Amino acid sequence: MNRPPLHALLGFATAARLSNLTRAAEQMHLTVSALSHQIRTLEERLGRRLFERGPRGVRLTADGERLLSVVAPHLDALDHALRPYSPRRDEVLTLSLMASMASSWLVPRLGSFVARYPQLELNLFSSSALVDFDREPGIDAAMRGGYGRWPGLVIEHLFDETLVPVASPELVARMGGLPAQEDLHRWPLLGDLSTYWQGWFDRYGGQPPARFVAHFDDSETMHRAAVEGLGVALGRMARTRLLIRNGQLVPLSQGRLKIDWGHYLVYPQRSVDHAGLESFRTWLHEQARQYVEQMDADLAAREPAAVSAAPARPPKKPRAKPR
Repeated sequence: MNRPPLHALLGFATAARLSNLTRAAEQMHLTVSALSHQIRTLEERLGRRLFERGPRGVRLTADGERLLSVVAPHLDALDHALRPYSPRRDEVLTLSLMASMASSWLVPRLGSFVARYPQLELNLFSSSALVDFDREPGIDAAMRGGYGRWPGLVIEHLFDETLVPVASPELVARMGGLPAQEDLHRWPLLGDLSTYWQGWFDRYGGQPPARFVAHFDDSETMHRAAVEGLGVALGRMARTRLLIRNGQLVPLSQGRLKIDWGHYLVYPQRSVDHAGLESFRTWLHEQARQYVEQMDADLAAREPAAVSAAPARPPKKPRAKPR
């Protein structure tokens, strides 16, 4: 028996997975008639009926299910093997990153990138999950936060994360002004699943509170809670710097706690010679250096004039009403 053509096997597998000839034909850029002809030819060559047609689509016969179980893994392996050779446009760069990093750090700076490289098209995909470059060949690079350990990828350090306690201006006013370092534990503090608050008190003195107002496993939600006046967050400067500049948060200390968690540009070997990525990484490293240089001056200049700098004092207790 002659081997069935690969395109007929691919048409069969696509129709089997979608259970619909119309959608399968659209996905393969064929007419329904052409796809039906491919499947019919395959059935004649194999001497077996592979599909049962119905008013709502098609479904596999027992022979069709056996064929799919044998053919599908090989088709998937071919697809995986050919992904590195898929067409690439060097004037288009597709980047994956977390939404919080995009909105608070990258997007406010993108104007200068567009002005410098008007011929480049930048596509941003926001996700809290790490992109799998093997499974997503359309993604060229990613900006990640972490400890810099991602085997098999090119890793370029941008800057380390720095923490500072921040609170809303309303909370500062309610507490009577900026606190002395040793009084910070008397304020309503927001905790997370890290141990960074302990590191802060170890370095700058004072002690952690007996309890936190609330705990968060997501830094974006914790920063939002601080903006709303719920309590003091040990904020990540890459996220809170814009909120400080906009007056939504106030730094409660000129101290800074640098942690071993940083921001990185990562990409697979297939992107090493991507011309658009080379332009982007040059610009990105410039922005990272400027950010590190400006951060100290920016935080010091944002000493809030509208909030009293008097030492913090506990809120006044309401007087007891006479009985």
